Amino acid sequence: MKPQPIKRFLLALSYLISIHVAALLIFFLFRMVLFLHTDYEFPEDVQGNWGLQAIAFVKGLWFDNVIACYILILPLVVLWIASLCNYTSKWLYLFTGGWFIAFYSLAFIISAANIPYFAYFFKVINSSIYNWFGYASTTAGMIFGESSYYFPIALGLVAIFGWGIFVHVISKRIYEKSSFTAKQNSVLNNKNKKYIPYIQTLVLGAVCTGLCLFGIRGRMGYNPIKVSQAYYCEDPFLNQLGVNPVFNLLTSTLDDNRKENKYLQLMNETEAIALVQKHLQREGMEGISPIAREVEQDTTITRHNVVLIFMESMSAQLMQTFGQSKELTPYLDSLYQESYSFNNIYSAGIHTNHGLYSTLYSFPTIMKRNAMKGSVIPIYSGLPTVLKNNGYHNLFFMTHESQYDNMNAFFRTNGFDEVYAEENYPKEKIANHFGVQDDYLYEFAMPILTQKANEGIPFFATLLSISNHPPYVIPDYFHPKSEKIEDQIVEYADWSIRQFMTEAQKQPWFDNTLFVFVGDHGKLVGTPENEMPESYNHVPLMIYGKDIIPQQNHHFGGQIDIAPTLLGMLGINYTQNNFGVDLFKETRPCIFYTADNLIAARNESHLYIYSPESGQEFCYERENGKLRLTDNNLHFVALKEYVFSMLQATEHIVRQGKTVDVPTSNP
Repeated sequence: MKPQPIKRFLLALSYLISIHVAALLIFFLFRMVLFLHTDYEFPEDVQGNWGLQAIAFVKGLWFDNVIACYILILPLVVLWIASLCNYTSKWLYLFTGGWFIAFYSLAFIISAANIPYFAYFFKVINSSIYNWFGYASTTAGMIFGESSYYFPIALGLVAIFGWGIFVHVISKRIYEKSSFTAKQNSVLNNKNKKYIPYIQTLVLGAVCTGLCLFGIRGRMGYNPIKVSQAYYCEDPFLNQLGVNPVFNLLTSTLDDNRKENKYLQLMNETEAIALVQKHLQREGMEGISPIAREVEQDTTITRHNVVLIFMESMSAQLMQTFGQSKELTPYLDSLYQESYSFNNIYSAGIHTNHGLYSTLYSFPTIMKRNAMKGSVIPIYSGLPTVLKNNGYHNLFFMTHESQYDNMNAFFRTNGFDEVYAEENYPKEKIANHFGVQDDYLYEFAMPILTQKANEGIPFFATLLSISNHPPYVIPDYFHPKSEKIEDQIVEYADWSIRQFMTEAQKQPWFDNTLFVFVGDHGKLVGTPENEMPESYNHVPLMIYGKDIIPQQNHHFGGQIDIAPTLLGMLGINYTQNNFGVDLFKETRPCIFYTADNLIAARNESHLYIYSPESGQEFCYERENGKLRLTDNNLHFVALKEYVFSMLQATEHIVRQGKTVDVPTSNP
């Protein structure tokens, strides 16, 4: 006969595992109902591909287990401690049974509600449902007045009722066994007081608790599990099917309450929209947004491939072209002279997610907010979607894991056909927690691009480098000239691009391709000259190609202007619903950008900086090539109006969900 503490704990474990497995089974049934109930027709390449469809259920089990582990952790610890104390009682199992009934009933209600919610919005249920709580009678009327909702309501009630009976029965049974074991072992324990069963219980409980905490985290990687992990193919239904609705509601609620996601109030929204329409010369399009317009090009469609390379932390000030005294970027400096180059381009923010979002979709970033990151994947129209609608195949290559900054889910949702990330690379090529190094990323992408070109359709490839980001890793086969590792890594990043372009020139698709090089953001170079050092946001932008006539553009622009400029070069007509301008045809009076808790606008002679948190203003005037702090005047009023109106209009349009180029409604 086993000693009492370990046997009691094993009984408790059998109880907890039975509850856990049963809950996972019910989550699976809800997912199967959603799969069968949703009126969705798979594309031809997905129809009948049961293996591809089954992956959504496997990923669903993964997410379900996260929620189940959240619910499991407290009862597990309580029963573990009780076993260590050689204690059992009826209230102990009444408590754990009540805990499981209460929390899983709530989870099943959410899972049932997700079925009609998904059918209507084609999104997993999320924090937007709280908007309905203020209209209780209207919401209740909508729920009980729609006959199609009766089935999920009944399903939820049946699940809760059946669950309550199951938990009650199994709790009672395990308690009775535990009590019987206690009576059986009382004499034995008095005669043979050994510590071994307690040590066994301690170790086994610790292991089980650790496994449960790992289940909550969901994965071994750099970040805990996120919604992005559910996205694995090009089908939007399958990508969302694996997301547990409770997980999505919980994480979207947490996202809403993050400080960086709080609403930014700079000025009246109506006034902001009017000013943006004036600055951008837009009248808006009904049903789309107040800044939308139809763009008709005056050139024919070229069908050029496009390769867009985001250069990590590549400040313009790192190049000799912009005054750097050291020779850190010889190749980029030479490329600058052979390209259509832009002298005054500024990144939207100071983080990679800002550069990607603003460059690809031409929306400004709001302070430190990551617009791509969230349980509810926002939908945007932009460069990838327009190109895809015009027959392009879109690919995204990153060095790190695909769910970093929610990239996998966001990009697959918004125009990209394929996403390549750390999961696709050999383990021996992983240099650090940011994945592979730049030259391997470019090497990996080359044959894939050639394969796509051979298929006879134009491609749009985005490559995101990483090496110029700490921790810096210099490969053994690269021999830099500089002494400081901060300089060496810039040399390596420049060399890697040279290697890529040298190899690209050998490919048959090279002559029909536009190569775009832009810094995702900058970094501190030299001594900070003010609260927002220019080197953080001033980035190089070069467009290189066989038919490009080298020249330099001195007008102010931003990453938000890259997409309209490229679409103009490609001769593609489209509906534009964003804040970008075509830098070949339009000019801005100034450019605006952000850096976490500060916003700025600048032109040739003035820089205006504002802190929304404190209300402080900093006004700088350029004198003899240097910025000098000065008093506020009409120059700064104009800059303030420009940046305030652009960001406030962005806040309004994004919150309204008017970020696509087709008419939308807001139920």
